[in-house]
Amino acid sequence: MEAAARVIARRGVRGLRVEELAAEAGVSTALIYYHFKDRTGILRQTLEFINDRAERYTTERDPDAPPLSPREDLDHTLLLELQDSAEVRENSTAWGELRASAVFDDALREDLARATLVWVQEIAELLGRVRPMTPATALASAAERLTALLEGLSMRWLSGSLPLAHARALMAEAIEVEVARLGR
Repeated sequence: MEAAARVIARRGVRGLRVEELAAEAGVSTALIYYHFKDRTGILRQTLEFINDRAERYTTERDPDAPPLSPREDLDHTLLLELQDSAEVRENSTAWGELRASAVFDDALREDLARATLVWVQEIAELLGRVRPMTPATALASAAERLTALLEGLSMRWLSGSLPLAHARALMAEAIEVEVARLGR
């Protein structure tokens, strides 16, 4: 799965060739087809892998660190999607590629919609911990706006049209605006 994420991040979904994936993973193409059956299977499993990896790097903390407040947890989770590490770059690039490809691939579209819904729900839950008396519909709308903005900022950063520090500042400002809005 790491090899698939690397190849998609490097070549895009349209540039994904099973032979290159097999070489990157150090296995035969027959083994790739045995485990994934087809290209759609590879893409679906890669989407699941990058979601799991993103959850890990946005939630992992030093066990000896003091617990975060709900607001700190929200900031931490969203802003860690905008960090200049190879893993985050690769994940964000692969996510963007899979999202763009879902426009043309119905099977991938359904998987991506489910993954996006889970992400929005997780952010809505964090927002609910920050503003516990807020109606669920308002939390979901705020989470939708924040996750959509984060995806757009990430793509602009990765494409070189927005410096990372500025993307992070814009995201932090948007979090502030959304939290304040929920408090009214």
